[in-house]
Amino acid sequence: MFKNKILLITGGTGSFGNAVLDRFLNSDIKEIRIFSRDEKKQDDMRKKYNNDKIKFYIGDVRDSQSVNSAMIGVDYVFHAAALKQVPSCEFYPLQAVKTNILGTENVLNAAVQHGVKKVICLSTDKAVYPINAMGMSKALMEKTFVAKARSISGHSSTVICGTRYGNVMASRGSVIPLFISQIEKNQPITITDPNMTRFMMSLEEAVELVIYAFKNGQNGDIFVQKSPAATIETLAEAIKQFTNSPKTEVKTIGTRHGEKLYETLLTREEMANAIELDRYYQITPDGRSLNYDKYFEEGKENISNAIEYNSHNTERLDTKQMLEMLKNLKELKRDQ
Repeated sequence: MFKNKILLITGGTGSFGNAVLDRFLNSDIKEIRIFSRDEKKQDDMRKKYNNDKIKFYIGDVRDSQSVNSAMIGVDYVFHAAALKQVPSCEFYPLQAVKTNILGTENVLNAAVQHGVKKVICLSTDKAVYPINAMGMSKALMEKTFVAKARSISGHSSTVICGTRYGNVMASRGSVIPLFISQIEKNQPITITDPNMTRFMMSLEEAVELVIYAFKNGQNGDIFVQKSPAATIETLAEAIKQFTNSPKTEVKTIGTRHGEKLYETLLTREEMANAIELDRYYQITPDGRSLNYDKYFEEGKENISNAIEYNSHNTERLDTKQMLEMLKNLKELKRDQ
């Protein structure tokens, strides 16, 4: 489906954008457009890949004109641009709103205007039962693209759907590079709570999930990968073994503001209606209208019996299993 097509990646200089380039550059795709506001990272990518298939666009999803210019002639869009750091979004929540919500609206409007075939919006488990500004803004990002998909259905050829991730291992800003850096500096590994759990998936799996959504997604769908989880203590011990640093101290510093004990990938309400596939869950959009009167007397018993899908009740990795996952990460192999 990507043969001779043009793909635009917003926020394309991030870990996900690099993983997509590694996956697609040797395919028969016509062009990959990297759209971001960071000229330094774009220049680094330009030198790293040195490939005429890659076109670079300086711009910001907050600026609709720059998004429109990059969208001309595009067939498909991966919308990965976002403010993702929990602490910075806590201090500057309006900045998260401008990028994660209003920026998404700009991308979707431009995609519909230019007749893009399909848009995949990337979300996070922090959007489910959110307690921090980053998660809240991503939750509203999801509501924004689902609402847009509903409003254009039957009136536009553009299909808008999304994916929701857990922790993408070894991505920029994730805890794995931090732990390895602390070991290299002979510092103790600092963990917030040894019992805190997080979903674990690789960048390769993140790309596969997006491709699956491209092939199978309908307007308003959200796809979630069934993922194992590990405690932060297990992850720290696995990294000690991975780096052959058994004597490194693990220091508990306490939960930081905006952090949860566990993350959730599907709410109870979503689990009640989700379509279970082999490797994924498919969350279909709520098809109800604004006429809510009839819903006051009609409920769904299956929601009361459903259980949310979270990092405490999914498959739990032990240290040996976590170590094997680390060994298979291409990003860590490059660093060795």
